[in-house]
Amino acid sequence: MLKKILSRGGPAAAYLIVRFFKSVTLLSALPISLLLGWIVPGATAGLVRFANSERRRAAKYLGAGEPDLLPPALPRAPGDVVTLFRDKSFKRSLRCLLLPVVMVPELAVTAFGVIGAPAAFLGMVLWKLDPGGFTLLGVPVDNWTEALTNGFGQVLSSLAVLGWALPALARAHAGAVLDLLEPSQEQLETVRLEQRVEELTKSRAGAVDSHGAELRRIERDLHDGTQAQLVSLAMRIGVAKQLMAEDPEKAAKLLDDARDGAEQAMTELRGVLRTMYPPILSDRGLAGAVSALAARCPLPVDLRIGELGDVPAAVEAAAYFVVAESLTNITKHSAAGHVDVQLERRGPELYLAVTDDGIGGARISEQSDLLGRGSGLHGMLHRVRAIDGQMELQSPIGGPTTVEVILPCG
Repeated sequence: MLKKILSRGGPAAAYLIVRFFKSVTLLSALPISLLLGWIVPGATAGLVRFANSERRRAAKYLGAGEPDLLPPALPRAPGDVVTLFRDKSFKRSLRCLLLPVVMVPELAVTAFGVIGAPAAFLGMVLWKLDPGGFTLLGVPVDNWTEALTNGFGQVLSSLAVLGWALPALARAHAGAVLDLLEPSQEQLETVRLEQRVEELTKSRAGAVDSHGAELRRIERDLHDGTQAQLVSLAMRIGVAKQLMAEDPEKAAKLLDDARDGAEQAMTELRGVLRTMYPPILSDRGLAGAVSALAARCPLPVDLRIGELGDVPAAVEAAAYFVVAESLTNITKHSAAGHVDVQLERRGPELYLAVTDDGIGGARISEQSDLLGRGSGLHGMLHRVRAIDGQMELQSPIGGPTTVEVILPCG
């Protein structure tokens, strides 16, 4: 029973005692803060951080998870009172000044719960040294009857406060902190929009970089492959034209070579175009294209395709290349024996998951690791984010590895 009381009352007492000393510190710094806060921006910013720390500690005590925090104080120049009074986070954090008001009675209850029982035992034993000088339950003790009766009464009262009153008081204090210092819905919406803008800015920068790299790759493929074939083709036709009258047989052979070169150039050009938007998507749709990828994979692929509905072309291309790159990575690096691909429509979003039973340890990085892994995943991430999608990689050492992608179709 005593162990249960201590396990309930100990954390509550620690929480309230720490809150008391933090409130005393805040109260002692209040005069200087009021005088210098409007001049020193860091003072008001510190009050907002203090409010957020109190919210975190209250939520942790209640087991409520990570709470919504007040946005940081608005940046302002020293003496900028206008910005100071427009700062909603600062005005909300001023409610911290109410904490010292309630902490004095809370500390009195805490002190009785923590030291009431030990003080009772001491009073019961030592009252004889100074009759009437020791008090138990607030009553001076000058005989053994009062010492034993009031002493045991104080022990029971102290344990009751420690085991039941203090946890309730601590929960009430933590709940009040969460309510008083909770950011407004307008502030939360503003923070959400700012985070969204930051995410879109990063994804846009990544998309621009990825697009630039893709254009350079296409230019290099066209320059080194198709353009060289076309230049060679033009030279052969020119030579054949010059030899047409003098040596028709040799000219015909050159034209045959030119025809073969033209076919090779067309093949290379189709290969370049296929990396931009695979023709199979137009011919067979996303489900057929993914099925073809699974059929060409050297590993066994368990393919589960649900109802897809109408999927925008950009989303089809992104999903196709994610599956293609994933199967390539798995074949090259994972040492897997089986692959599972799931593709389905979930409301306004397209859900894609590729799982393998390989060795795991895959990471997303701009540069390939020693095994040549990572850069392909980085390109997949940019491709997904470019159309406002989400991608998550789970690849613990030893496997399995799962790539989950959610692409908006609206």
